[in-house]
Amino acid sequence: MLRIEGLTKIYGDKKAVNDLSLHINPGEIYGFIGRNGAGKTTTIKACCGILRPDLGEIYVDGISIKDNPIECKKRMAYIPDNPDLYEYMTGIKYLNFVADIFEVGRAEREELSARYADGLGLTDDLAQPISSYSHGMRQKLAIISALIHSPKLIIMDEPFVGLDPKASHVLKTLMREICDGGGSIFFSTHVLEVAEKLCDKVAIIKDGKLIISGPMEQALGGASLEEVFLESEGEDRL
Repeated sequence: MLRIEGLTKIYGDKKAVNDLSLHINPGEIYGFIGRNGAGKTTTIKACCGILRPDLGEIYVDGISIKDNPIECKKRMAYIPDNPDLYEYMTGIKYLNFVADIFEVGRAEREELSARYADGLGLTDDLAQPISSYSHGMRQKLAIISALIHSPKLIIMDEPFVGLDPKASHVLKTLMREICDGGGSIFFSTHVLEVAEKLCDKVAIIKDGKLIISGPMEQALGGASLEEVFLESEGEDRL
């Protein structure tokens, strides 16, 4: 569903991402791990068509994001770590705005909006302006808007930041349901316990280079994800 081939992105004399290749198949939740500045967000933005790679290719459902970004974006959703929303809109108007862009029918958008808003605890706030929302509420609205067109691929950058425990649980359940239905999820997180329990596969990036990737059990080799990550960073465990 998502194929990254030799992705390289350079800023000045620094390679933020250096010859990175990953394949995320239908049905997989793929975790992307690395410390701040490792290249995670640069990779994710390139996959979404926000940044143009200096080298390499990225394919969504077999379509090049470089050559046909609109078709790729029809098949995906992106949830940034700090979503920028139209604050003058109410929550429900924003969801309808996104649904209009993706040409989602009235009955389907109402069903999905109600389901996700109820699950995430946002229903009572949808009539309020987004300017009054807390960070967690904005994150919930961004999640609902990303799911409203039933994308095949969901790319998320730190999706659990700001969510309360119930909403985090609901999101994890939704992620599993989406992938069990044939979708794919590629997401970055610093919450290693969540990634270890939730992900089918994991990739660890350091200084722009992919150093570990593959099925979770194979990558861990009997250790915890935290232990593997710290070892990959060359840090001693306390």
